[in-house]
Amino acid sequence: MMRWLLIALLAFGAWNLWSDRSIAHAPGIMAGVEPEQRPISVAPPPQFQKNDYALRALAHFALQARVLGVEHYHFDREADLVPVDLALGWGSMSDTSVLSEISISQGGRFYNWRVSKFPIPRREIEVNSANMHLIPATPEVEKQLKRVRVGHLVKLSGYLVEARAGDGWRWMSSLTREDTGAGSCELIWVEQIELR
Repeated sequence: MMRWLLIALLAFGAWNLWSDRSIAHAPGIMAGVEPEQRPISVAPPPQFQKNDYALRALAHFALQARVLGVEHYHFDREADLVPVDLALGWGSMSDTSVLSEISISQGGRFYNWRVSKFPIPRREIEVNSANMHLIPATPEVEKQLKRVRVGHLVKLSGYLVEARAGDGWRWMSSLTREDTGAGSCELIWVEQIELR
């Protein structure tokens, strides 16, 4: 019995290592278009419900980017709303030659980067990458989000949103790619996602 348990644990560990591996790319910009944000043209704006959260659309949003980091959440308050955060890069922040000089990490709903020497100007790193909190609109989208690995090229569309709960809790998306620090992440109702 112990032997089979050990084999099962080893197989599970090997699967986790294999499924978490990064996708390699040659040098060069992989996602050259900036995220697209458009105003809502209808009143009232679209509204959605996810579990116990009421969501209000703030802007249309679409993006093609390279995945720089993936963080799954299970236990924080927002996990049933946002199970996955992606650190995403576009423009120069989708180029392997640039990314090889930058150390990237995620945790606590933040995305962090470090360099020993800047491969591109600091501001270029800040405005060409972001941590994005992703709310799956459907079970199919959620399934795709759980498949995302570092290095994937992702194309997604939906809405930047404000989320509210009955106890007064509130979470609002950033509406610019120019900000940094707390409150600068996008909160996205994801209606479509494609991985390459």
